[in-house]
Amino acid sequence: MMPEAKAKALVIIPTYNESQSLSGVVERIRRALPDAEILVVDDASPDGTGDLADRLANEDSRVHVLHRAKKAGLGLAYVTGFDWGLAQDFDTLVELDADGSHQPEQLPQLLAPLDLGAAMAIGTRWIPGGSVRNWPWFRRAISRTGTWFARVSLRSQLRDITSGMRAFRASTLKMIHYETASAHGYGFQVELAWRAERAGLAIAQVPIDFVERAEGKSKMSIGIVLEALWLVTKWGCQARFKRRSG
Repeated sequence: MMPEAKAKALVIIPTYNESQSLSGVVERIRRALPDAEILVVDDASPDGTGDLADRLANEDSRVHVLHRAKKAGLGLAYVTGFDWGLAQDFDTLVELDADGSHQPEQLPQLLAPLDLGAAMAIGTRWIPGGSVRNWPWFRRAISRTGTWFARVSLRSQLRDITSGMRAFRASTLKMIHYETASAHGYGFQVELAWRAERAGLAIAQVPIDFVERAEGKSKMSIGIVLEALWLVTKWGCQARFKRRSG
């Protein structure tokens, strides 16, 4: 009997205390992308998220779980997931939040540009067709300001370089050396997108609807914000220095 062909796409979901939302997100992914596989990377969640993920995996052979010993940052969770997915020969790897803020129903639109040759697709809130729902004005202001600062510092053309809903070709991840990323928090998203942009790769910006989480608590903290601001400033200064001295 021939072994079952590996699904094209692997959707990677980092989790920490997401027991209230994980089941629903997994179910929605299964409906949106029936042939995809799902990898939950749990950071020893004290609320039982890891145990829940194990139960989901036992019920569905297309759901997999990796358990990390402690909470060690979003970026390193994705590095762990990418390592696993590339070792399993997936050719498309997708990032998705566990809290329901990214709409799994929009995953087919996110993946479509890769079928047409794009190296990477970013779910983009701040372009026509994109939206943010249930955010107070100050959350919008912080996000827009952070995106503006990253774009100016890095001279990026990407309208939502901080977005966490994105898809990569396996060859893209290998080319940009994701495993050497210096950011451990949300700056990881900026770093990988900027590396792809500097490499001249084709990046599709796909409009998405971002909806504020209905359950659980945000993992954003002042430390994560400061790390991202510092790294973006450093990368921008280094890039300018290299251009002037080159």
